[in-house]
Amino acid sequence: MSTILDTFIAPPCHEQIEILHQDAHLLIINKPSGLLSLSGKNPQNLDSVHYRLVQQFPGCTLVHRLDFGTSGLMVIARNKAINAALCQQFSQRSVTKTYSALLCGHLSEDEGVIDAPIAKDPRVFRGCPFPPLTANRHVLAIRL
Repeated sequence: MSTILDTFIAPPCHEQIEILHQDAHLLIINKPSGLLSLSGKNPQNLDSVHYRLVQQFPGCTLVHRLDFGTSGLMVIARNKAINAALCQQFSQRSVTKTYSALLCGHLSEDEGVIDAPIAKDPRVFRGCPFPPLTANRHVLAIRL
């Protein structure tokens, strides 16, 4: 078994997590950019959405994650039963997700679709007029 060494150390994130909705079953939060969704394997990467929220909401679990550099809404389950139900909805794709991007420059069209695979290697986007600002490899299309 090989060990993968993760040398990334997240810089401190001083922004607070904004709770947009709270009930007995779930939280909807606004995750700031620059905050891990889950604590990393490196002990210096303890600060995360999950680490912060379990202090106030013991037993809460993340239904999904957002990349470190991505801000946006996250669904947080308040218990294991709700987590299972919400995870099933995500896995069955009954949850609709919308991604927005900030672009520099001028667009020739007001809207459109980029239907291309997304990878972490920026060389992949040489011919693409709208390179993504995040490396979400699982996002297959970007709506503009």
